[in-house]
Amino acid sequence: MILKETFTLHNGVKIPKVGYGTWQITDEEQCVNGVKWALDAGYIHIDTAAAYQNEQFIRRALQEANVKREDLFITSKLHAAKKGFDVAIEEFNKTLERLGTTYLDLYLIHAPKPWGDTSDKDWMPDNIETWKALEQLYREGRIRSIGVSNFSVDQLKQLMAATTIKPMVNQIRIFIGSPNRKLKEFCEKENILVEAYSPLATSRIFNNEEVVKMAQKYGVTAAQLSIKWCLDYQTLPLPKSTHQKWIVENSKLDFKISKEDFEYLLSL
Repeated sequence: MILKETFTLHNGVKIPKVGYGTWQITDEEQCVNGVKWALDAGYIHIDTAAAYQNEQFIRRALQEANVKREDLFITSKLHAAKKGFDVAIEEFNKTLERLGTTYLDLYLIHAPKPWGDTSDKDWMPDNIETWKALEQLYREGRIRSIGVSNFSVDQLKQLMAATTIKPMVNQIRIFIGSPNRKLKEFCEKENILVEAYSPLATSRIFNNEEVVKMAQKYGVTAAQLSIKWCLDYQTLPLPKSTHQKWIVENSKLDFKISKEDFEYLLSL
């Protein structure tokens, strides 16, 4: 089962190849049910963030599901507007409290600058100080792996040049039609795993006739084809759904896309 298969990060930590994404799930019951359905379907990798405002709902879901913490891989992210060493430590502790855990498997800087920022400010000094806090938490064993999200090639280079530990992950937007090739190639070269958020193009993939037609060829849904394509692209997809049927469907990925069809989808 692909949900139990793993990638290995450059520090040796194994991360399940598919995660259940919780972006935009702000309703408590939807979030609790979605996480529980995902766990029932075989997901063990849950992705959240402080900005999603649902960490406390995930805590409730995990308590009600009665799963062992050590059997899960939990990711959260530092809010993009929260920068600096002390701020990062404080925000990390708040995330642990909301999630009801003593450690995270992966913690990311959610974005290189606050969302909506249109100023000319250079945020990299703030990111460097923030990253040093993550390095400390990692060395203390409170985070098993650390990374970033939405960082460009140049931003990754600047961060790595000024710090000690290289990011293990860069979570970026990737889906059929948006392969983000240059950034992905750079991350591969640096042994930084790329996680693909919005692998279903925030539902737009369902309106793509070429994707729908190819999915029919394989006897799968457009969502399944898109998630499998991300895996074949050697990225880690984080599909999101609040419908039990689709959560289960999205977990069934044991089919093969031909090399020719993969390349065609890559070219779209």
